[in-house]
Amino acid sequence: MFDTLSFEQKETLYNAASELFSENRRQLFDRLAPQRTRRVTVVLEDIYQSHNASAVLRSCDCFGVQDVHVVENRNPFNPAGDVAVGSSKWVDYYKHSDIHAAYRHLHDKGYRIVATLPHENDTMIGDLDLSKPVALVFGTELTGLTREAIDGADAYVKIPMYGFTESFNISVCAALSLFSATERLRRSDDSSWQLSPDEQLTLKLHWAMQTIRDGKNVIDTLMRNLL
Repeated sequence: MFDTLSFEQKETLYNAASELFSENRRQLFDRLAPQRTRRVTVVLEDIYQSHNASAVLRSCDCFGVQDVHVVENRNPFNPAGDVAVGSSKWVDYYKHSDIHAAYRHLHDKGYRIVATLPHENDTMIGDLDLSKPVALVFGTELTGLTREAIDGADAYVKIPMYGFTESFNISVCAALSLFSATERLRRSDDSSWQLSPDEQLTLKLHWAMQTIRDGKNVIDTLMRNLL
């Protein structure tokens, strides 16, 4: 929607839009946008329990991961509002028809596909290379990742476990993985994990649309009048 606008035009538009919501909300956007990242993204393959899907979205929002990619082989992606707590408004999620389409899209964007499961060539989540964009792939609740998802991955990662139970719930696995990855990014001296100023401004415009009543039509009207 904003792709054709220059940075200055986006700035003019955002300043006008921010007159329509509180100063506290604007300050919140200004504080959170620099904490968002696309260095790490999440792929969910055919999640059928809505509360798990919602919990992953909520974790992505909490840890500042902006994008989620959803593969709907058999099960539609329907986040449950009581678990997501509005996080679907602040996180961008993209739907793909199958795992191959998702992987092609992410490879084209420069992501390394990392399947989350024990594997003979795996690494611990704390040792995962984050110098380049990484897509963490999580499978369905009962059967895990499909063979296609596993075979198509570039690398494999696991979370250390020391109990009798051999696996975490998918939402717990995602939360632990995202905590580990995003904390390491924020502790590093390299700030390239952050969105560019233009990306941050575009994100704040999208957030403004979610905040303003009938936001898309309001922003469209502002664009016509101002630009």
